[in-house]
Amino acid sequence: MTQAAHEHVELQSDLGWALGVLLRGYAKGAQSVIADVPGGPRGYQVLTSAADGAADTQLALANKLGIDRTVMTYLLDDLEKSGLIERRPDPSDRRARRIVATEAGRAKLCELQRNLRHIEDRVLGALPDEDRERFREMLRTVAVNIDAGDPLQDACSVVESLTEAATKPSRRGRGR
Repeated sequence: MTQAAHEHVELQSDLGWALGVLLRGYAKGAQSVIADVPGGPRGYQVLTSAADGAADTQLALANKLGIDRTVMTYLLDDLEKSGLIERRPDPSDRRARRIVATEAGRAKLCELQRNLRHIEDRVLGALPDEDRERFREMLRTVAVNIDAGDPLQDACSVVESLTEAATKPSRRGRGR
C-alpha cells in the first residue's frame, strides 16, 4: 500500500473526518430547506420544540437549545411575526412565557421535516434502509447523552456500547 493510500485509510477511520463530511453534506441540503424559516437552523429547532410541547418557558428553551437568552428573544420575535409560534403566559408564573407552535407553525414543520427526511436519505444513501434508521437512533443516543458528565468520555462510552450492541446477534432480525 502506498503512503497516500495508507493516509487515506487512516483519514476514513477518523470519527471527526466522517462527522465533518456528514455534517457538511447535510447542512448544504438542509440550508435550502430551512432558508425561509426565521433564524434558520435555530428557528427550526425552536419550532420543533414548540410543536412537540417541549418548549416550556422562553428561558428554559434558550438553555435547552444553547441559545443566548437575548438572541432567543429576537429569534422568538421573528418566529412570532411569521405566525409560526405564540408566546403564552405560563399559568404557574405570570412573568414567564410558554412557547407554543401555531397551526401554521405545525403545518410548516411537517413540510420541513418531510423535506429534511429527503436530505437525510440522500446523505445516508450508502446505507440500506434498516441501517439508516439504526444509525439515526445511535446518533440520537449519543447526542442526548453527550452532556452527562465529561462529554468526551461519555460520548466514547456510548459509542463503544452501541458498537458492541450492534455487533451482537439480534433476535429482531430472525424470521424476516
